[in-house]
Amino acid sequence: MSDLHTPQDPTDQHPKPPFPEQSQSHPGSGEQMRPSPDHGETSYRGTGRLTGRVALITGADSGTGRAVALAFAREGADIAFCHLSEEQADAEETTRLIVDAGRRALAVAGDLRDEAFCSGLVARCTDMFGRLDILVNNAAYQMSQPEGLSAISTEQFDRVMKTNLYGMFWTTRAALSHLRPGASVINTASVQAYKPSPHLLDYAMTKAAIVAFTQALALQLAPDGIRVNAVAPGPVWTPLIPATMDEEKVAHFGEQSPLGRAAQPAEMAPAYVFLASQESSYITAEIINATGDTPLP
Repeated sequence: MSDLHTPQDPTDQHPKPPFPEQSQSHPGSGEQMRPSPDHGETSYRGTGRLTGRVALITGADSGTGRAVALAFAREGADIAFCHLSEEQADAEETTRLIVDAGRRALAVAGDLRDEAFCSGLVARCTDMFGRLDILVNNAAYQMSQPEGLSAISTEQFDRVMKTNLYGMFWTTRAALSHLRPGASVINTASVQAYKPSPHLLDYAMTKAAIVAFTQALALQLAPDGIRVNAVAPGPVWTPLIPATMDEEKVAHFGEQSPLGRAAQPAEMAPAYVFLASQESSYITAEIINATGDTPLP
């Protein structure tokens, strides 16, 4: 754990690989990871930057999504989020963190590959909270295929595309009628959009598409006073890693970063807070690169 308000050497602020070899079935759980991910439970302190706002976050049961939900709640926002039904225990922990921050929480189980679920998710959020100010499209699916293109089944390709792109498209489209001037849409891109790993070919494709979607939608919505941006993380220590990569890759995950380690989810959350807050009022169509010093365009 680290104190985000005290200057520290980023190369040793959090655990470095090698990590214990470990494997989980998808979607994985942060509770089973070693070392445990840091979502900012003891370090993130809010300053009221999102007071009175309502945020909808996809995939906030664990990982980066949970860290963003916790930070938003401590900044004063009420939170709706979705998760897969298999992630109920993790979703309950995210809910607890939001409530402990003094905010209201709505957790909705379902699959973003279902168009009706995406539109219903937005409806449940606005029915409960009466408004929607911040949409974070964060949920994603990947599955490492070291053998290359020939090993990617149509079933896997379809799941990656529908989770990462269709779900984002459907959810954002449903949210548009509820967003007002001053609202913010934040998408989760990736270093993979610019420097794709061969074993994550289909996942990298979707992240590049998210960059294009972000920039095009920002141009569409700028006249309406709605900003659209994205965060492009590098390697982040989340359940997706032991659930989708072989044990050797997991053990050395993040070593390739110039900082010598993977990020913790808590290190991603401040970028989302900044893009959601009024402090970034003149920033739209931007991709914030949070890659651990891997240069990107």
